Amino acid sequence: MPDLGGRRALVTGVTSGLGTVAARELARAGAEVLMAARNSEKLDQAIGELARDVPGERLIPLQLDLADLASVRRGAAEATGRGPLDILVNNAGVMGTPRSSTADGFELQLGTNHFGHFALTGLLVDALTSSGSARVVTVSSLMAQTVRRVSLEDPRQQTGRYWRWNVYGQSKLANLLFAFELDRRARAAGLPLTSVGAHPGWTSTNLVNAGMNMHRRSINGAIGVAVTRLVGQSPEEGALPEIRAAVDDTIPGGTYVGPRGWFELNGTPALVRPPGPAQDLELAAGLWSLSESTTGVSFP
Repeated sequence: MPDLGGRRALVTGVTSGLGTVAARELARAGAEVLMAARNSEKLDQAIGELARDVPGERLIPLQLDLADLASVRRGAAEATGRGPLDILVNNAGVMGTPRSSTADGFELQLGTNHFGHFALTGLLVDALTSSGSARVVTVSSLMAQTVRRVSLEDPRQQTGRYWRWNVYGQSKLANLLFAFELDRRARAAGLPLTSVGAHPGWTSTNLVNAGMNMHRRSINGAIGVAVTRLVGQSPEEGALPEIRAAVDDTIPGGTYVGPRGWFELNGTPALVRPPGPAQDLELAAGLWSLSESTTGVSFP
């Protein structure tokens, strides 16, 4: 880890798993870390626990619900008020949830994982570029490889049968399309901003339990949790790709960082090949246009 003294970072989804680890390591390296999460009680608890390892003044609570665009706007305004932002880690997410909607009527997984982070990043562009050399890391998943497209239909129109894992895969592919398109647009506009994608491999976090057992416990949910705990790597290992993408200036924009092990399930972080659809320029442009009209946020 390089010395991050004097730098400011924002990490979403910090109350457990990868986000907790990323926030802790960035703060340990000297950065002031804005810790963004939906639940204020869990946020205070996470900060209290991390303060045992790092100076408490480096940990700043930021209540922000990615499934509510009004909350995203309030959180982004509060973060911008603190001055330039050097690092943004779009880490938060939901996975495998039953059919549900965000506060704005979007399908929950796409609304939280993609549209919420799209809006947040756009609202923070001025703070990011004012740092002079910002890095934006958007966390995807191996599940991005399981789909070939992202729906460009109105996300408020939820019709037909709901395939939760297909929608989750689409949301993770959307994360990559966004990360790469942001880097292209930033370079075209001459902005001092580098955008990178990352994925954690197969990591044992609370994501499976929180998603599959969202409304009630199920047999499939119990099996998913058990298998993940058995074979998944630790959050400390799973967070390494997003941490490296955030702090290693030798990682070029528009690239993807993941574990170098067997099928990218685990191992030390390295540059990995993104799935083919993530490099579809037409799909990326279409998703960008949909995201702007859906969220009301336009950039750069």
